[in-house]
Amino acid sequence: MTATSLSPAPLNGLLAAHPQARRLVVAYSGGLDSHALLHLLATHRESWPGRTLAAVYVDHGLQAHSAGWGEHCAHVCRELAIPFRALRIDARPASGESPEAAARRARYAALAAELGAEDALLTAHHRDDQAETLLLQLLRGAGPHGLAGMPAVTRLGQGWLLRPLLEIDRAELLAYARAHRLRWIEDASNADTGFDRNYLRQRILPLLRERWPATNRTLARSARLCAETAGWLDAEAAADLARVATTHPDGLRIPALRELSELRQRNVLRHWLRQRGLPTPDSRHLSHILRDALTAARDRQPCVRWPGGEARRYRDILYAMPPRSPHDPRRVFPWRPEVSGHPPLDLPGLGRLRLRRTVGEGLRAATLNGAALTVRFRQGGERFHPAGRPRSQALKKLLQEVGIPPWERERLPLLYRDQTLLAVVGLGIATDQAAGPGETGWQPVLDSPSAAGSGIV
Repeated sequence: MTATSLSPAPLNGLLAAHPQARRLVVAYSGGLDSHALLHLLATHRESWPGRTLAAVYVDHGLQAHSAGWGEHCAHVCRELAIPFRALRIDARPASGESPEAAARRARYAALAAELGAEDALLTAHHRDDQAETLLLQLLRGAGPHGLAGMPAVTRLGQGWLLRPLLEIDRAELLAYARAHRLRWIEDASNADTGFDRNYLRQRILPLLRERWPATNRTLARSARLCAETAGWLDAEAAADLARVATTHPDGLRIPALRELSELRQRNVLRHWLRQRGLPTPDSRHLSHILRDALTAARDRQPCVRWPGGEARRYRDILYAMPPRSPHDPRRVFPWRPEVSGHPPLDLPGLGRLRLRRTVGEGLRAATLNGAALTVRFRQGGERFHPAGRPRSQALKKLLQEVGIPPWERERLPLLYRDQTLLAVVGLGIATDQAAGPGETGWQPVLDSPSAAGSGIV
């Protein structure tokens, strides 16, 4: 491949495999890599009839020149007749989070929000980036999934993320850019070896290439082999997960887990946590889960926490979830669901409470007419007679009988009209307030915040 004939063939293959991607959005920073990709796409755009091309610039607000870089990107896109959009994000790191990780998290969250079902985001990650990623993961003690590096294709938001240049060295992009007299931005922070990736790029990889010229190609091959291994492990984990899963995705059956070898337990737990959109715990925390949760007596309720996640046991079920946000059970939320077509109610930290239209179940429509409702939480001493039960019982006793974990009980919304308990969301409707057979009803539903995994490196 010559400098001036950088081929669109890798992109052709990706697009052929994803015909649903009708709008191609280039993540354009103004730097060499993304400028070369943008120019390549603009030059060959007639090769993809029926698809449109756009570019988006993310301003992290961390550099004094970032606004000027955005203007440069807008100018380039005008010259290439490419629709352009600039996004301003808050990339400040959370407590204990590295600036690099915070910027990456905020950047991809903003980009994901821009994508629809027929959109694909294209990034200019190349083989040098893949080599750096593999070495970083190796130095962090990662397993096959981490050492698989960056995938060429993954989901992002409602759309897709494509990396068409992973088999291209940066030197080829540089030659292409010079041959076409492209003008790009040089970010001075890329020379700061205080950042781990820059240290590898500036100090370590040049030494490796001096001794082993094919370092990039060799490390990329290792990443592909690790990706194959990770895929096989996922297939094995999926089969095991089918054996140990409960009817709800947030729980695993502990007796069934105990039947697996420790290696398979670790594999299925990692796979399950990734599916749940939770960070994978390190080997120390994973060992704690296996030792504390799986071997504890049935009446114990151990909890293992790691950054971004926690695992809890209740009875014979292992649960996993994001860290619990603070919750004040004394709060009371007024709700007038009959106004403007039953608008939902936001419950901070818990999700959105809404009413779903039903027939023969849920609250009678008459119960809601003109009603001023409140949403409260358990204070102790409540009694409840849910439809389908023979008698009224202490709410605490009912929650125990149906197996709702203790950490969820104080967070269950209780729906009141005046002092009458109409419904316990997740448990049932009061028998004297329930819709009868064939009668229109309204079922309270809590849409909990979900943790979505992005697969982003």
